[in-house]
Amino acid sequence: MKNALRYRNLGKSDVVVSEVSFGCMSLGEDQKQNHYLLRQAIDQGINFFDTADLYQKGENEKSVGKALKEIRQQVVIATKVGNQWRPDGSGWDWNPSKAYILQAVEKSLQRLQTDYLDLYQLHGGTLDDPIDETIEAFELLKQQGKIRAYGISSIRPNVIREYIKRSHIQSVMMQYSLLDRRPEETCLNLLKENQISVLARGSLAQGLLAGKAPKTYLNYSPAEVAQAAAAVKSLAPKNGGAAAVAVKYVLQNPAVTAAVLGIRTEGQLQEAVQILNTPPLPNEEIFTLSQVLPPNIYEQHR
Repeated sequence: MKNALRYRNLGKSDVVVSEVSFGCMSLGEDQKQNHYLLRQAIDQGINFFDTADLYQKGENEKSVGKALKEIRQQVVIATKVGNQWRPDGSGWDWNPSKAYILQAVEKSLQRLQTDYLDLYQLHGGTLDDPIDETIEAFELLKQQGKIRAYGISSIRPNVIREYIKRSHIQSVMMQYSLLDRRPEETCLNLLKENQISVLARGSLAQGLLAGKAPKTYLNYSPAEVAQAAAAVKSLAPKNGGAAAVAVKYVLQNPAVTAAVLGIRTEGQLQEAVQILNTPPLPNEEIFTLSQVLPPNIYEQHR
């Protein structure tokens, strides 16, 4: 491992994660290729792997578990719960109940071939949920040693505030990029003040910041998306490429602990490693990027 690699604590926990996390949702069905990519990532300094019981109806967890089983102590495994597949496989329903979480964790542990999870996350959440019951389930699992830490995956400020008030979450996974700056309005500062880690997903805005043809994204027109992409591209040559610039914009925020990047190919893995191995963006470049478009704000769930 190279010295430039950066690792951070997850919230106030003793779970230590690489600044770039391997988002396993993108993995394909070729088990051999998945095994190769996951092991390559570890060899190159990525120690944090994020999956969910929802992905590929549990097959994603199986793939991750198989590849990481022999080196379990060296890696941080995160998975998610709350979306329950219907028996006929036609879709899933939201179920954040204590009973369901306690039942679902056993299946995730089995598929991941491990007896504990480093991070267990609620895969969504609304104000109508039995929030205290959900928290009870996570606290119980922690006492039992089945999980080291827990968090939520949510972009809703009103839900995030409730969990900050009522629970000991160590992380919130949320979408955050140069084209989705809604978290900057209140969530990032609030989470930083409470020493809760932000795990940023969607930093490349569906690839729009890394070379994909511009289209409407959230409240931005294709022309505005093109403008943001051009600003990122202009800084790419000296910063390890467009993807690196887009992700480093997100990582420079002190609330953000790690960027979760979907990795399916060796090229994408090398891009991720490049981000870990190159210095952060200078402040003036962060400022330049932040001035390209007016930041968007949450319209709902405030």
